[in-house]
Amino acid sequence: MTHPASATLIRDMQAIVGKSFVLTTQTKISPYSKGFRFGSGEALAVARPATLLEIWQLLQACVEADVAVIMQAANTGLTGGSTPDGNDYDRPIVIINTMRVNDIHLINDAKQIIGLPGSTLFGLEETLKPYGREPHSVIGSSCIGASIIGGVCNNSGGALVQRGPAYTELSLYAQIIADGSLQLVNHLGIQLGNTPEEILTNLQHKHYRQSDIEHPDKLASDNVYHERVREVDADTPARFNNDGRRLHESSGCAGKLAVFAVRLDTYPIQKQQVFYVGTNDAQVLATMRREILTQFKSLPVSGEYLHRDCYAVTKKYGKDTFWVINTLGSKVIPNLFSMKRTVDRIASNFKFLPAKLSEVIMQWFSYLLPSHLPSRMEAYHQQFQHHWIIEMSGEGIEEARAYLKQFFENHQGDYFECTQEEGDKAILHRFVAGGAIGRYHALHKESLGAMMTVDVALRRNEAKWFEELPKEIDDLIAAKFYYGHLFCHVMHQNYVLKKGVDAKALKQRILASFDARGAEYPAEHNVGHEYIAKEPLRKFYRVLDPTNSFNPGIGKTSKLKGWAER
Repeated sequence: MTHPASATLIRDMQAIVGKSFVLTTQTKISPYSKGFRFGSGEALAVARPATLLEIWQLLQACVEADVAVIMQAANTGLTGGSTPDGNDYDRPIVIINTMRVNDIHLINDAKQIIGLPGSTLFGLEETLKPYGREPHSVIGSSCIGASIIGGVCNNSGGALVQRGPAYTELSLYAQIIADGSLQLVNHLGIQLGNTPEEILTNLQHKHYRQSDIEHPDKLASDNVYHERVREVDADTPARFNNDGRRLHESSGCAGKLAVFAVRLDTYPIQKQQVFYVGTNDAQVLATMRREILTQFKSLPVSGEYLHRDCYAVTKKYGKDTFWVINTLGSKVIPNLFSMKRTVDRIASNFKFLPAKLSEVIMQWFSYLLPSHLPSRMEAYHQQFQHHWIIEMSGEGIEEARAYLKQFFENHQGDYFECTQEEGDKAILHRFVAGGAIGRYHALHKESLGAMMTVDVALRRNEAKWFEELPKEIDDLIAAKFYYGHLFCHVMHQNYVLKKGVDAKALKQRILASFDARGAEYPAEHNVGHEYIAKEPLRKFYRVLDPTNSFNPGIGKTSKLKGWAER
């Protein structure tokens, strides 16, 4: 990671943000250079700016020094895109962590918001609550402190059927232009001044009036997704990362732009009701999905699927996370993850301690906690293989109530209408599944092979949505855990392999089977270092970054050449 300008660059960054906010030792860099789930590599330094102007000045210094930049917020590590990946880059990497710049501005009577780089979904949910409104995504990624801008940059899908992927055409960002210089682009729809310094300072301090806010003919959300998801006979997926119709400037840029702010729509909070469905026949859920999407006047709020095996592993290995969120709220989760990283970093210095000591400690802690799942859910776990948590609002509640009663008079399976507590716990149980599967693998790593996660969007007309692998592939897998957003046909499929199985080779075979079925992947987490970027995404990145040099966070070749291979 040596570079002629490294020492000068570090001094310049220290002058911009202060010496204590430029991290240069590997022990301090590690929490930022290693993803919670995926991604790990070396970095020259981590800078933690406090203002938008400091971010701009850091970018200027990095461009002048010819180093690569990774813009990082919460570092959830879903696909490794927010950290370096290995140590074979041809230039030093500087990570700019934006979590200190976390302001949220409410505009247009809270019907829209301006989110700065470090603002989080949880923070937005709390900010909007007094106004009777909510953000594009609730719970889900917000449980791990995901940032608003990170969701937009990565086409995050969210769990909500009516809203589609996070999307906006109104943003403020910096990009490298063809001559290699840094340019600030204000497409936020707010008059903030002319120079980068004026624009960024005025936005930071809310130095703008209502009359400065424009109402351009540009979208601040995917306003047609509610129609798209109803088209159940279409032979393409409803939403996926490679969808050219929803790639625009900051939306889907995945680090090829440095995004300072996004403008997004908000939504009124409605009374909601959860219905819990169980069956042993996957086709029963396929029939329900088709009929609800085509016949209901009101679209569901969400429809979260959980397979029995996933239910069981989440019950055992996600109990402590469930308990913390249910008792203390999701606001504590980012701090909890920070503590976990600290424990693991300290433990890594002692060879006799487990590699992920925090997981061992938390799992033992979970054994002391009381039973946490409602008895009716537990009974369904014993009785049914497939679980579907359907959430309705408004007039849709009565529609679902009447439909489900009649439907299960003639179909295999059953349902119950949740109390408020049951509904909250059912949804929370589903959303701690990802972390629970990761812990299961971490605690049994010695006896198991690698873990693979596939984030796939099935065709809207896919009849056989539940995966049935051929025997020659299934025999290589120790455990499979399936969950997802069934109305949208977006599935998260987790495979824990048997010891000695070649994970890369097996994943390619599984992905090839998706290609043959017309599925798209990734569905909502961006390519990161886990997937090859397909041509619409490659073309988009070429437009955003004509120099092909700004950010290695969205894939690399063996030497840093940008998006070319992955």
